[in-house]
Amino acid sequence: MTSTAVKHSFTLDWVLDAPPSDVFRAWTDPEHLGWFYNPDNPIPTEPIELDLRVGGAWRQLMVIDRSTIYHTGGVYREIVPDEKLVFAWGATDGWPKLDPDRLDDSPQVTVRLAEVDGRTEMSLLDEVPATLADDGLQNWWSMIQDGWRDTVDRLAAALASTSTAV
Repeated sequence: MTSTAVKHSFTLDWVLDAPPSDVFRAWTDPEHLGWFYNPDNPIPTEPIELDLRVGGAWRQLMVIDRSTIYHTGGVYREIVPDEKLVFAWGATDGWPKLDPDRLDDSPQVTVRLAEVDGRTEMSLLDEVPATLADDGLQNWWSMIQDGWRDTVDRLAAALASTSTAV
């Protein structure tokens, strides 16, 4: 994050049964991002878009039901293969709303990976700037935490079910 003040943040931690290279690939390869979808909801047929470079975007369609369909993803801010991924979270036409010209006004997500005995300690930090926090954050703050927890729990399950890749 740059100079934008952070009003709320949280960190979630996991130990995953895979090396950091597999975990990083699961976050950065469209062929391996299926874990992001909730299997209880319809799985979209629209392909996941991902441009893995600083300034590049990740974008995927989320379908909750017939009336709740939105894009999510982000714009990459920092990429250190197998160690760290930082992105402004959101989509220009999705949720959370992301303005490509004002990335610091979007939630900033940092994923850190560290190898420990062939496994990966993964930490996810979500920082919400004060500008967004004042715009209805109270209504969805716990949903964000629960959503990230549920989403990454699906990643953990996918990694545990296969020894080579997600």
